[in-house]
Amino acid sequence: MISIVVPVHNEEKRIVKILEKYSVFFEEKKKKKEIDDFELLFVINNTTDRTEEIIQAYSKKYKEIRHIRFKEGGKGFAIICGFKDALKRKNNLIGFVDGDMSTPPEAFYDLIKGIDGYDGIIADRWNKRSIITPKQSTFRRFVSRGYNWIVRTLFLFNHRDTQCGAKLFKREIIEKNINKLVTSNWGFDIALLYCLKKESKAKIKAIPTIWHDEVGSKVNIKKTPIRMLLSGIRLRLIHSPFKFIVRFYRKLPQRMKMRL
Repeated sequence: MISIVVPVHNEEKRIVKILEKYSVFFEEKKKKKEIDDFELLFVINNTTDRTEEIIQAYSKKYKEIRHIRFKEGGKGFAIICGFKDALKRKNNLIGFVDGDMSTPPEAFYDLIKGIDGYDGIIADRWNKRSIITPKQSTFRRFVSRGYNWIVRTLFLFNHRDTQCGAKLFKREIIEKNINKLVTSNWGFDIALLYCLKKESKAKIKAIPTIWHDEVGSKVNIKKTPIRMLLSGIRLRLIHSPFKFIVRFYRKLPQRMKMRL
């Protein structure tokens, strides 16, 4: 069975699309026996709109839809909670995908088909064969590539796109490392890949994907890269002889942190 974790926060305007399209697509794959079984596990994170109500309605229509709810934590926290819940099920693959339908189901299915021989597989929007719509602005491409160059330098990654919200792993590699994963705020994807690399020398494959920037995205192209960069630096410090800097920062009064 394949468990697909979907972290969501106030997605009432867009959640129907992923509920409907992923359910229908993978139901068809199941009927054709191209997959054994699947589940869509929605992790509802501090939602104040009708997201949970909509998911509950669809769970009555599709038995493969489940959800759990939390009142705190960001995307990384939600995915880790989703992983822990998925490990209670009889599955062999566990992954996650963004709830805004940026990754269509056929692109996620490519991950399923390509994981044999690897511990994990991730979507790579930088691959020349990837289909990205609409075309990203020059500024956005510059920011994304600059950020990823810094990440690859800090963590010695071979992968160009660490942030794409479509990743899939063998159950064993998640089970082995679940208690070592950290949320790291905006740097969760980096923390996840770095943990699997450092602790288990995991073999991770990157493949081309299909990606559509959905209208209404919550990502602020000016602020988000800075937050992600700071989270990445914090994570690298934690895994270095200078981790005392992070411990010192944590002890500072909140008022002083805001000035830094």
